[in-house]
Amino acid sequence: MSRAFVFGGGGKWGAVQVGMLHALFAHGLRPDLVVGCSIGSVNGACVAADPTSAGVDRLERLWVEQAAALEIRARLRDRIRSFVGRRPYLYEPEAIRAMAVSALGDRRFGDLLVPFQCVAASIEGATERWFDDGLVVDALMASSAIPGLFPAVEIGGEHFYDGGLVNSIPLDRAVALGATEVFVLQVGRVEQALTPPRRLYEAPLVAFEIARRHRFATFLAGLPEHVVVHVLPSGHQLAMDDRRQLAWRRLDDPRVLIDGAREATAEYLARLEADDR
Repeated sequence: MSRAFVFGGGGKWGAVQVGMLHALFAHGLRPDLVVGCSIGSVNGACVAADPTSAGVDRLERLWVEQAAALEIRARLRDRIRSFVGRRPYLYEPEAIRAMAVSALGDRRFGDLLVPFQCVAASIEGATERWFDDGLVVDALMASSAIPGLFPAVEIGGEHFYDGGLVNSIPLDRAVALGATEVFVLQVGRVEQALTPPRRLYEAPLVAFEIARRHRFATFLAGLPEHVVVHVLPSGHQLAMDDRRQLAWRRLDDPRVLIDGAREATAEYLARLEADDR
């Protein structure tokens, strides 16, 4: 059996995946393959580089110590330039790049200890692009380039936006690469039911969630019989029509997210073990 860890996108809630990893490694579960999208690609690459409990500890420190640096800051002048058309994005992505570089340095995909791929959306090709060679950090920046917030990332003459536009939780990619047991590390979005919007601002948020989820939900519904999928619980509640999703400059407490996901996932894995006895 080939085991994959699939890291979904989730922006400011990416710390949830660290708690899931603590529980997985505590139960002796390690990946043969890692695939990721957006902030999940950053977490996934760190696991592929050091697939040990000590590696997860380092990833947790990275989230906690650099949480403040990840809070997006922009001067009023920069926002005005964006809105009047001087540039098609609000923020420079230095904080995310600094986080990725501090964890991975100048590693190339071939340097990672576990096979790893991450997805981005090609502007010119209007399709998904999977990265599995070259500098890891460059691919992570492409996978995390949220439209409007960050600039598109150029690699090899092609421009890329966030992978969540095309494959937010890339379960299908893991199965296509041969995985037969998949642990899905998602940030809590898919756990929450969607309801029709009641206010104007809710309409685009609900529409965005439908676009994010449909590919994952469709593939999960038609899953091949030989594949077992575990969608790990996040341990926290999100409101999918809540404007907090737009508050990118205010991160939730990473320790709270990590501890909640660790506890919820540990309980889930304990039930799995009990069922197997």
